[in-house]
Amino acid sequence: MFARTKHRRVHFTGPFWIPDLSEMVPPGDYDVDEDEELIEGISWLAYRRVATFIRLPATAENKFRMRLLAIAPEELERLIAVDRHRAAISPSPKS
Repeated sequence: MFARTKHRRVHFTGPFWIPDLSEMVPPGDYDVDEDEELIEGISWLAYRRVATFIRLPATAENKFRMRLLAIAPEELERLIAVDRHRAAISPSPKS
């Protein structure tokens, strides 16, 4: 079975809460890895996602340990959409 990992970076403008994590995650840029495997038996190349991970940086709260947290892809997309919606309706600070 052939597999691949797709990497992307997502940005959160505000803090967010990930289910199954007992802490608030600060705003910032986060690396996301999506593992996919080749679907065999069809006449074209197609992959299916089998796992999604978000990389959380080391902080004083988590005893300076980087964490790779499994997250449902639908939950990640929901968190991104909520963050974008919040950013769109929040008034921007004036200079």
